[in-house]
Amino acid sequence: METSLYLPVKRFLEGLGFEAKGEICGCDVVAVDRGAPIALVICELKLSFTLDLVLQAVDRSTACDEVWLAVRASARGRGRESDPRVKRLCRMLGFGLLSVFTSGRVEVLVEPVAWRPRHNAKRRSRILDEHQRRRGDPATGGGTRRPIMTAYRQQALQCAGAMAHAPARARDLKEAIPDAPKILLRNVYGWFIRVERGVYALSDAGQAALVTWRAHLPEPSATGGEERQKRSVLP
Repeated sequence: METSLYLPVKRFLEGLGFEAKGEICGCDVVAVDRGAPIALVICELKLSFTLDLVLQAVDRSTACDEVWLAVRASARGRGRESDPRVKRLCRMLGFGLLSVFTSGRVEVLVEPVAWRPRHNAKRRSRILDEHQRRRGDPATGGGTRRPIMTAYRQQALQCAGAMAHAPARARDLKEAIPDAPKILLRNVYGWFIRVERGVYALSDAGQAALVTWRAHLPEPSATGGEERQKRSVLP
């Protein structure tokens, strides 16, 4: 699976000085160098070099500074990634090409060149914002079989964890979770129930989410602890 390529590619990009995270706004790997100006790199993962991989890279190129393609190294070096025509295509498009071995070694087959398509500033901003808001690196790049742990889902889980034992006021959660009022009001996942004006409790779906995503729940101190949540809803 493509996920087997993620950690070697992540280590490679971090070795270049980037902070790499998986599954950001549909991109397998997003790496950011917070210099001046900020550098944004997107890498797409595939087990072999395909037209779909190239099309993905073309789509991503408008939202970043560099695009890398990473493929699994084929046996005896006879895969498409070794084809001179493939390397030439990557150079013409300005894409970098990586070959990932089962040992975890990453070989640079083509360096990205300074070809700059017209940028999609709005999309770039959305990707960069998601990367910055996401706490840690909770999603493995290349995975498609499970919902992605986005920054929004992380904050929704933080809200759910804060009211695991008692209802809570949105305004009391806002200090630790800035988007809490909007998350509780919109209730995208159906995890919350409005008890009274400004006060919310967990629904059955919310209780189930605490079990499903328990590995991603923040420490109690991150939301002020159970006792503060109990006090927050007292008249």
